Amino acid sequence: MRGNNFGLKTRDIAKAGRFAMNREVADGNASFSTAATIADRFNLFSQFAKDRGLRRLEEITVNLVTDYGQALARQVETGHLSAAYAQNLVSAVNTVMQAATRGNWQSVSPTKTCKIPQRCHVRENTPASTDRGSVDAAMAAMSERGRAITCLARDLGLRSKESSLIDAKAAFTEAKKSKKVTIIHGTKGGRKREVPIITEQQLATLELASAAQGEARSLVPEDQTWAQFYEGDLRDTREILQAHGMTGLHDLRAGYACDRYQKLTGELPPLNGGKASKADDMAARKVIAVELGHGRTDVVSSYIGGRP
Repeated sequence: MRGNNFGLKTRDIAKAGRFAMNREVADGNASFSTAATIADRFNLFSQFAKDRGLRRLEEITVNLVTDYGQALARQVETGHLSAAYAQNLVSAVNTVMQAATRGNWQSVSPTKTCKIPQRCHVRENTPASTDRGSVDAAMAAMSERGRAITCLARDLGLRSKESSLIDAKAAFTEAKKSKKVTIIHGTKGGRKREVPIITEQQLATLELASAAQGEARSLVPEDQTWAQFYEGDLRDTREILQAHGMTGLHDLRAGYACDRYQKLTGELPPLNGGKASKADDMAARKVIAVELGHGRTDVVSSYIGGRP
């Protein structure tokens, strides 16, 4: 018997993708804005599938998505698409299929499988978050949870979702005992990692986050889903950071990376004219990439500047 878009109550493949993302919102796994963006991107793939005679999500295969990604790669090569957007289009298909199949989907790598070029932005400007005064001024306008998330991003290099979902009380205990924190929840690709705790500022941040957490299991209140928190307190935090000259939590992570680079090499980061040796520079980038949760050292250039 032929399937009917995994029971999503529509015969249209594009609508099925949108319905799958709407279900993710209802389950608290995605925000409204994220779901809408992914559904819009999936629409482009649905036309690609229809042009090849496919009408149902059950007919979507890894090979088809690979063909789609390789077609996008050719558009990147000719300058018709940016590498970042092409990668996002493939990722949207993976996200929808993961949602529609309830996790029973083998994701297609935009870069390794589809050969879409790596995207690598090289930061040229000093992160505004290196000025602690600017960070403190922004935090003065934030909620208690917003302040905690800001500090976790600045002092431990955590992403917004990692900062929000961390059990700060358990992390504080681990930090005092082991001089490290294990990041498990909200990580990219589900890959856990360890962040070293080497300063009193980091311990103070974890203590602050523990207090903000209260009796909840994370910094997300017990009566809210992740998506609700993302659209509320976290959005407010981002807007306050932007009002104080920071691009958001990525700027805070860049501040962390710059501090770590200087600690590891004894030199300023490249974007500030640092003159570390190539060997020391590469060694530092490898450490920072791991601590920030990245699998590639070239991504570190978007935090500290290009290689010497």
